[in-house]
Amino acid sequence: MRNKSFVAEHGGGELTLDNHRLLMKWAITCTEHVVEQLNEENLDIRLIQALDIAKDWTKGNVNTGLAMEAARQAHAAARDCDDPVLKSISRSIAQAVSSAHMADHILGASLYALKAIRQSEKSVQEEIEWQNRMLDILPQQLIDLVIETREIKRQGFKVLKE
Repeated sequence: MRNKSFVAEHGGGELTLDNHRLLMKWAITCTEHVVEQLNEENLDIRLIQALDIAKDWTKGNVNTGLAMEAARQAHAAARDCDDPVLKSISRSIAQAVSSAHMADHILGASLYALKAIRQSEKSVQEEIEWQNRMLDILPQQLIDLVIETREIKRQGFKVLKE
């Protein structure tokens, strides 16, 4: 069941639009950090466009429908990709932009970014610590919610289990 804290107010939940946008900014930051760390500069154009649309959504410049179409295109890019690391990065981007529709997709962006780090044989723990530091843009109750929920969902990612 979806935690009401991740559901937008207009959908009957507790999440304000401002906090929804902050959550998405954090997801974008997590994704872009992994792209930079792993020197994945040759991203499929669909992924670049999805990130741009996600950023525009956080500014209120595009609607959720456009973000969802960008997410579908990013998922298609992931399906078309043979490289496991780039596939995880693609999924991270797709989840980040999908969070325009449902904010808890930010957790997928975080976890797929961590999966790409693991697949690259880099330190997942260091990346988690970095992601946690980036949470400082959020109110404390959302920081706690993200950390707690990410840890629960992390158990579903075989490659990330401790």
